[in-house]
Amino acid sequence: MAIEDRVLWPLIKELHDAEVAHFGRRYSAGSRELKGKKILKAKTFRLATLNCEVLPHEIPTLAKQCLDDGGENATVRHLKALSLAKIGYVAEVFTICERHGCKVFVSMVDQDAPNTASDGLRKDYGYLFERFFYFIEDQNGQPQGIVVFDELEKSKSHILIDQTHRYFKETAIGRHRASQIVPEPFFVHSDLTTGVQIADLVAYCMSWCFRLAGMDAPQRIELLPYTTQLARMRYRAIRNRQGNPYFEIWSVSHISDLRTQMERLEGEE
Repeated sequence: MAIEDRVLWPLIKELHDAEVAHFGRRYSAGSRELKGKKILKAKTFRLATLNCEVLPHEIPTLAKQCLDDGGENATVRHLKALSLAKIGYVAEVFTICERHGCKVFVSMVDQDAPNTASDGLRKDYGYLFERFFYFIEDQNGQPQGIVVFDELEKSKSHILIDQTHRYFKETAIGRHRASQIVPEPFFVHSDLTTGVQIADLVAYCMSWCFRLAGMDAPQRIELLPYTTQLARMRYRAIRNRQGNPYFEIWSVSHISDLRTQMERLEGEE
């Protein structure tokens, strides 16, 4: 998720207010995270359809009681209210992001995509940097882009930093893109960083529901309202490619093979 620095704090404040509005309190206070696999799992949508009445104005109060209690004494109405609060909150998160001009960048890799043996920057990261660079390049004032990742296990973080450094320093295209993307990524803890929690919700919804041509994995249709919102936040860059001066490059890409061109050619021999 690309967020302009000048709108980051207003956006975070609105998201915090949205938490209170939907849950009656900050859901993410303490160690609890607003991660897609926790709040948007299929069970959430099943509980939201329980056969009991929960009026819209009751949702924050019941959700808060359920969170405060840890769910130990939750009734059916509490469980339904908390589920409705989660569903409504995520929709508002994406509405707030869209209102603040945020853009979505996603590399969608097939689960069975052949992996690369190269120690260079993986193709899905390369695609992200490419699309992010085009977005920044199209903005006025020559802004600088900063890349922030959810912290991986320490050794994996070091590997990614090393690959990123070599990409931006040792390849011609990387050096060109370093003119507008800071070549060293930042790593943060997702439970402490609102922006990364947004990215997690985006990744969860897109992976489970958004489909491009050639993608045949099953969809969770209940997530379609979210991916409809996210589709509007894609960025379309126009570049001269393959003799076409109006070639469209979208910020959401599908990757079916992570191997380099040389690896693919060798595999076909």
